Amino acid sequence: MPVSADHPMAGCSGVTDPLAWIDAVAAQLPDTLLALSNQNSGSFHPDGVDATAAQLLALLAPLEATVERIALPAFTSTDDRGARVQRPIGQALRLRKRPEAPLRVFLGGHLDTVFGPAHPFQTARWRDAEHLNGPGVADLKGGLLVMALVLGALERSPHRERIGWEVLLNPDEEIGSTGSAPLLVEAAARNHFGLIFEPAYADGGLASARKGSGNFDLVIEGRAAHAGRNPEDGRNAIALAAELALALHALNGQRDGLTVNLGYCHGGGALNIVPDRAVLKFNVRCADAGDACWLEEQLDLLLTRANDRNGFRIQRFGGFTRPPKPLSAGIAQLQALLTDCGREQGLALQFRPTGGCCDGNNLAAAGLANLDNLGVVGGDIHSDREWMRWSSVAERARLSARLLLSLASGSRSWNAAQ
Repeated sequence: MPVSADHPMAGCSGVTDPLAWIDAVAAQLPDTLLALSNQNSGSFHPDGVDATAAQLLALLAPLEATVERIALPAFTSTDDRGARVQRPIGQALRLRKRPEAPLRVFLGGHLDTVFGPAHPFQTARWRDAEHLNGPGVADLKGGLLVMALVLGALERSPHRERIGWEVLLNPDEEIGSTGSAPLLVEAAARNHFGLIFEPAYADGGLASARKGSGNFDLVIEGRAAHAGRNPEDGRNAIALAAELALALHALNGQRDGLTVNLGYCHGGGALNIVPDRAVLKFNVRCADAGDACWLEEQLDLLLTRANDRNGFRIQRFGGFTRPPKPLSAGIAQLQALLTDCGREQGLALQFRPTGGCCDGNNLAAAGLANLDNLGVVGGDIHSDREWMRWSSVAERARLSARLLLSLASGSRSWNAAQ
């Protein structure tokens, strides 16, 4: 597809320095970010997600990469009656260039947001000249602009042939990446390290180690009965759900760093009926794979005891989808390289562990060292207060571009054995 001369990524041809090119092009992108943010791409709005992918393809067209659109399986979840239901999601978008280069880099981000079409938060607005408030401006549409600028700068380097790159934009990161997880594993096997453009912290800090995460659904089936005439013949599913909820909540604090969050409970109906069904959903975070195994054992024990009760049956769905991401030697090497790049542009980068998780967890578990919040500086994500600092688009793009440009030129080196 021909690219017009006024395309922002094809413009500024007179700027020869790739880092200066980032500044020149970023100045033309505010409207692009507004358009990305105003396009709803809730995880369960596949048409909106695919429309966002089309916007990104148009922006990245000057890179002349090989493009694949990849259909993913529907997302399976548990409804309020305990039935398993499937919901369609959008397509993943994969771009590749120079896959045979001696150094290969994975760049990742997601197309979806937590704000569905019915959510009242749909429109971006400038708070002031520096701060934009809008759905996905930080998580992660601002990061997609950063990634585009990084690749545009690399493609202007005389040493670009030394680095091959692969981009995966997935449609389901906000719901656990269950459909796109195999694509992440494939990418981990093809590349030497990864850069993910999740938002940086509000103070500009970056994540080091990350906890793992699991989502679990319990469907508790009891027996209905008249609440006044023969309640003793019933088996109250809500009462058992409450017992299980208290037992699960009591697991907090029993292993260092392990948390259990009871996030959702539904059951019952008419007050004169002993409820025969309840649904309990919870999230678990842990810093160590051994803690995940311990939690599974505790859950199995609780469910075995509950299922032994006459008249009750419990089904369990879900599990750990984001393994913990400890600080490996490869990640430490990337942190050191990026810290050095930051120092060159006057940034004192700080890394700290977090309980949050992302696709960087999956990549690390598959053996790919990665840094995973190289996007814009922002905050209040997943709320209608979400914001990002506009100048951080160019700032963070220069940071990651500096890393890739120095690796391409040989002024820095990557130890692929890490």
